Amino acid sequence: MGVDLGFGPSVFLLLIVGCAARPFYPLPSKVDARDRLPLQTFRPYNIAHRGSNGELPEETAAAYMRAIEEGADFIETDILASKDGALICFHDVTLDDTTDIAEHKEFADRKTTYEVQGVNTTGWFSVDFTLEELMTLRVKQRYKFRDQQYNGKFTIITFEEFISIALDALRVVGIYPEIKNPVFINQRVKWPDGKRFEDHFVATLKKYGYKGSYLSEDWLKQPAFIQSFAPTSLIYVSNQTDLPKIFLIDDVTVPTQDTNQSYWEITSDSYFSFIKQYVVGIGPWKDTVVPVIDNYLQTPTDLVAKAHAHDLQVHPYTYRNENQFLHFNFHQDPYAEYHYWISKIGVDGLFTDFTGSLHDFQEWTSPLSQDDGNDDGNAAKLLHKIATLVSPYRKG
Repeated sequence: MGVDLGFGPSVFLLLIVGCAARPFYPLPSKVDARDRLPLQTFRPYNIAHRGSNGELPEETAAAYMRAIEEGADFIETDILASKDGALICFHDVTLDDTTDIAEHKEFADRKTTYEVQGVNTTGWFSVDFTLEELMTLRVKQRYKFRDQQYNGKFTIITFEEFISIALDALRVVGIYPEIKNPVFINQRVKWPDGKRFEDHFVATLKKYGYKGSYLSEDWLKQPAFIQSFAPTSLIYVSNQTDLPKIFLIDDVTVPTQDTNQSYWEITSDSYFSFIKQYVVGIGPWKDTVVPVIDNYLQTPTDLVAKAHAHDLQVHPYTYRNENQFLHFNFHQDPYAEYHYWISKIGVDGLFTDFTGSLHDFQEWTSPLSQDDGNDDGNAAKLLHKIATLVSPYRKG
């Protein structure tokens, strides 16, 4: 506690110029995992959603590094592909919302319209740009109400660069990559070896030593979850790797992107019995777990209980600190939201934009947290306990 987690000018300079020189001592990734603090498995996982993107532009090296500093158990990313088949960390199939693509006049004629998941979508698509071209773009913050000072400072990163960030951490940090829009990617990108998106995705994980079933010795050395909204992709990669997989579930109105199954079908007992052969858990949109009307929580569904009955973990998404994302029940207090989902709903992991907040909450409330004699930390714990005592008396 009490450690400054801010980036100094030298760190930003290093990130911007691209790590031209490495230090002359063994990289953390070259040190045996037994010499590092292991992954915590005794409480729900803190999953850094696109990095610590509440503070820094999403899917950037800086966002992932900040998330690790703040205590993330896993850093999460979305994997897409460039025109020439490079795997990149990027969420949207279009570049419009989180890069400066519109300012690049040389790419003006690349704007086009494609059908994506049954909807005609217009914009600049990553699949129409080579990796070299994508690296000329700069990333910006998605939300206008978040810190804008880092816009234009960082580039898109590759899947391999993302993995290196995790492996170079001073403790064991897991990765949580998503096979993003595989149907669209496989339609638009053709690899010369005749293989598909999923093949190259798994090959990259294998190249860097990721293997092993959930909680196996190999997995604990280099933890990873593979996630996707596409059940056929998860089944396909199950024949290539025994790494644990998470089936992502969208809102109740959204069918699966590859099999066109309804929400109700994929959350039925019969489907859970089927899909558990391939996955260890589900990642549902949190409003399907606890419905919301007029920004107030309603009675929770049986989704968590049903999943747990099938021995499936539940990692809902996405938790955000800002008032516009917090339901009225939580009185503008993100810690109250974390308490509700962990203690009342009983989830096994949480995708959060604010890794530090979730880590602090879990440290303050964990029975395994030790008194380290740090006055700042103890003071923070005391303040939190006071807030917890006061919160039941707030007017709803």
